[in-house]
Amino acid sequence: MSLIGARVLRKEDPNLITGRGQFVDDITPAGTVVMAFVMSTEPHSRIVNIHSADALALPGVLAVWTAADIAELSTLGLPGLGRPLLATDVVRFVGEPVAVVVAETKYIAADAAQLVIVDYESMPAAPSITTALADGAPVLHSVLGGNTVFDQPFVDDLAADFAAAPHTASLHLVNNRCAAVPIEPNACLADWGPSGLTLWATFQAPHHLRNTVAAYFGIPQDTTRVITPDVGGGFGAKINFVPEYFLACALSRKLARPVKYTQTRSECQVLMYHGRAQEQDVDVAYDDDARLLALRVRVTQDQGAYPDPTGMGLPVLTTAMAAGCYKIPKVAISWRNVVTNTTPVAAYRGAGRPEASYLIERIVDLVADQSGIDPVEVRRRNFIPTDEFPYATHSPLAVYDSGNFAGAMTELLTLFDYDALKAEQARRRNTRDEKLIGIGFSSWLEIAAFGPPGSLEGFGHLGSWESVQIRVQPDGSAIIYTGASPHGQGTVTTFAQIAAGELGIPFDKISVRHGDTATVPQGIGTMGSRATAVGGEGVRTASVRVVERAKVIAAHILEADPADIVLEGDGFAVNGTPSHSVPWSEVAWKSFRPLEIPTDSEPGSLDITVFQQVPNFSFPSGAYCCTVEIDRGTGEIEITGMYLVDDCGTVINPLLAEGQVHGGVAQGIAQALYEGISYDENGLPQNSTLMDYLIPAATELPSYTDGRVNTPTPNNGLGAKGIGESGSVGAPPAVVNAVVDALSHLGVQHLDMPITPLAVWNVLEEAK
Repeated sequence: MSLIGARVLRKEDPNLITGRGQFVDDITPAGTVVMAFVMSTEPHSRIVNIHSADALALPGVLAVWTAADIAELSTLGLPGLGRPLLATDVVRFVGEPVAVVVAETKYIAADAAQLVIVDYESMPAAPSITTALADGAPVLHSVLGGNTVFDQPFVDDLAADFAAAPHTASLHLVNNRCAAVPIEPNACLADWGPSGLTLWATFQAPHHLRNTVAAYFGIPQDTTRVITPDVGGGFGAKINFVPEYFLACALSRKLARPVKYTQTRSECQVLMYHGRAQEQDVDVAYDDDARLLALRVRVTQDQGAYPDPTGMGLPVLTTAMAAGCYKIPKVAISWRNVVTNTTPVAAYRGAGRPEASYLIERIVDLVADQSGIDPVEVRRRNFIPTDEFPYATHSPLAVYDSGNFAGAMTELLTLFDYDALKAEQARRRNTRDEKLIGIGFSSWLEIAAFGPPGSLEGFGHLGSWESVQIRVQPDGSAIIYTGASPHGQGTVTTFAQIAAGELGIPFDKISVRHGDTATVPQGIGTMGSRATAVGGEGVRTASVRVVERAKVIAAHILEADPADIVLEGDGFAVNGTPSHSVPWSEVAWKSFRPLEIPTDSEPGSLDITVFQQVPNFSFPSGAYCCTVEIDRGTGEIEITGMYLVDDCGTVINPLLAEGQVHGGVAQGIAQALYEGISYDENGLPQNSTLMDYLIPAATELPSYTDGRVNTPTPNNGLGAKGIGESGSVGAPPAVVNAVVDALSHLGVQHLDMPITPLAVWNVLEEAK
């Protein structure tokens, strides 16, 4: 019986909720020592001298390394713009590692790091896109001659189309810089012994890390092992190569001892790669009926101090998805990447797609405001019809597989009384004491299931497949080995559900192994909502092949034709004669006994490995609505309703799908109203601790009301599109649209994220 669609409890949870999970910091081999960074306090300065004598004199300190001690180790990232493991002559952001201390305990290491004194010669800083692009701006990397790393101009800026259009609208949008803030900061443990290197790391793609580390140090992959045990969240930030992984390995080889590093929370805020940090100039042309005629988008991406390959790809994804759910005859896109004296920027949940949904959903709301047409109706008039899929957009990356955008909006409107809300909103606007009401919509679309051939090959050692091995044990249980490496997605549960339905083996007799390059020979990893759409499809494919082989053995036992064998209960039977059957346990046992299987079969044949590919990306979509109340006296914003309709194709486990959506929506709400890394004019971070960086607690988040539509993708046999990033894509524009809607009668057309009570209060005060 298929378990697809069943609300099965997670297999992963018993260990985690009873404190039996194992994270990197829980692992301490004999002789382990600890490293700590000496981090720059300057945003842009020359290093004049580093004084380490006092630190070295501290009992328990084994070594203090600076860039001079690792001159043979290459930089990370783009050639000519690579990030050094330790700053060489210049530091380029506050928090950049300048030296590394190794000591017997983490407390000694922390104390010793404080004793290292660095003499700096300050240089002018460019901590924002504006300052980095200004005339006479300080240049971060001399090889560039400026601070623009790459600039893709418009092929056609559609100037004639805009000049001829009945109406136009424009917005300048700022996607605020966010910290990923996973529960577990970055951590690693390297043990380089006589038989090779073992690296435990909190990472999203163990094989990607294994292959890169082996190439970096020039050692064979067969002697390089990467283990990612339980990982306490990643949100894309743990797909990036950072100095600690390589320094821990180098130090372990030098000291002949295991070396561990675990970030503190404050270090995580400035060292772990940030997300978003993108500015957009958006123009739209439309007719008298609010039908969109042309869209022009110019994206400027802040890369931070060192451009990362993942960060460089963010504006590509944003511009590819810029038209969203809408049929827009002409779209012009342009983007550029700019370096600044800030923490580097790379993938963060959604990675370029939240930015895309934000720009198109904000500009659609502006069209509604300027035209006087209801925002729901504007969306309906411009949705891509269901009979036009697959739908080719302005970008070769984005050929939409399936969707029902109008259906999602229709389903959304069944979850609340829109007309009653609008009537109440109008009534309150005419009172002085009652809170203002805002209603915000988001018809969002994202690109997911990263896996079509060629889609990931540009990112170092990644490919576009996912490996799955299914091994049936002699007792009829099964083990799935997967290159997908989860960090909270529930992959162990969903893969077991898929396999149980295809194999006919009970769910409780299927285990899933991942996160160890010595156990899973090859793999790609978890990012871009690809685990189920690519890896899960691999589980289905491998399961089907295992069953085909098992039927041959069952037919031999039952003296029947393999074509007549069917799965029946916990085993196999002759079609039409269920009493003539054999259990899985007997088939599995005999698969290892050469004298009891067909002569053309081999022992252990119920062990299948596939390298699953899919022909295209998938495109999850949905319709969200946020309702807010705003206190006229304080500007306080309260979300009173969050209504969510998702289309992720086939849902493997509704319980896990809802959890993924709710978590993403929480992060989207946080970006819209709370979070935002900021720097002062000198490049000093203003909220590098959780005392200053606002993350909403449960009390600040609303309850969610869920709905769903289902348009399966044709790109895999499951029909699953992916759902891990959907909430973070759809929520920010819905929330911002709601707040702007509440204030629109005062002439407000836009407020940048995060929209704080102070910003709203200022609007209300000006209106008085």
